[in-house]
Amino acid sequence: MSYRFIRMLVFFDLPTETLENKREYRKFHKLLIKNGFLMMQESVYCRMLITPSAGKAVLDVIRKNRPADGIVQVMTVTEKQFAGMEYITGEHHSEVIESDERLIIL
Repeated sequence: MSYRFIRMLVFFDLPTETLENKREYRKFHKLLIKNGFLMMQESVYCRMLITPSAGKAVLDVIRKNRPADGIVQVMTVTEKQFAGMEYITGEHHSEVIESDERLIIL
């Protein structure tokens, strides 16, 4: 059976001027972490998904918990497209094993 992995990227720009804004920012950040997202850059988070239906479920959670102000954008790409990302400046550092193998022996 062949699995087609996809990546969900969340980009957000939320205001942090007031205490309520900061509270909403922290709440949204914690929601992303709780749902398995890893930070790629500041305000850019990524999660690997096994099926498109799993992506729909995660997207529904994000929609239900969206902040009142600011902007939140979500994009899904295939694992092949994600792996083709070119790093112009800096290097890719990750503490996560990035493999599409079903069994990984450490």
